[in-house]
Amino acid sequence: MIHPTAVVHPGAVIGKDVEVGPYCIVGEHVSIGDGTVLQAHVVANGWTEIGKECQIYPFATVGAASQDRKYSGERAYTIIGDRTILREYVSIQRATGHDEATAVGSDCLILAYVHIAHNCVLGNGVTMSNLAQLAGHIEVGDYVTIGGHTGIHQFTRIGRHAMVGGLSKLTKDVPPFFLVAGDPCRPYGLNSVGLRRAAFTTQERNEIKQFYKLLYNPKLNVSQAIEAMKAEVATDPGREIIAFLEGPSERGVLK
Repeated sequence: MIHPTAVVHPGAVIGKDVEVGPYCIVGEHVSIGDGTVLQAHVVANGWTEIGKECQIYPFATVGAASQDRKYSGERAYTIIGDRTILREYVSIQRATGHDEATAVGSDCLILAYVHIAHNCVLGNGVTMSNLAQLAGHIEVGDYVTIGGHTGIHQFTRIGRHAMVGGLSKLTKDVPPFFLVAGDPCRPYGLNSVGLRRAAFTTQERNEIKQFYKLLYNPKLNVSQAIEAMKAEVATDPGREIIAFLEGPSERGVLK
């Protein structure tokens, strides 16, 4: 179902039951999975893969060249998972670097005017509220929630099931399961609502809470907090926090 005003390159790969609405533009190297809907005025170009059963609302752009001075036209990808929703005026740009990718996972909800810059990688089930902005090379774990009007610095990492409150300025890494907010950003405890909704056990939530207290104990630096966690860890979420804190980081953890 391709509207007569849409422009679809003959080299594009269009799956079954795809709808391409009025005035959409689909480029040569774009593939669109079965059942996906491009409502109207959507532009998908570059080397872009859009999954199955996605909903892309008017004036969204997927796969445009990155806003990076280093980008020189090399083949670089934009990948969108299955059942992801991109609301009005969302912009997701291809990566910088030959065969590098900007990737958004499956079952994500990306609300109006969100910008996802080059080389960002988002997991599954991520929610980004209106006007949230990601600079380049940001890693966002599964089921993260990012509030509206939030700006996040390039090379920042956000762990799984974390939450960044609205109107925030984030320049440091956020460990999994934690809640941060503000300008400048500061920690505010656990993402308790998200953890309960995701059916984390009482033991897991208690250990996450204990590790939060260790990390933000003013008497301990990060290395000392990690050693204290290792002495107590008993759950997989606890091990995940330790692995995140020990992982490679350009920005350092939020303290």
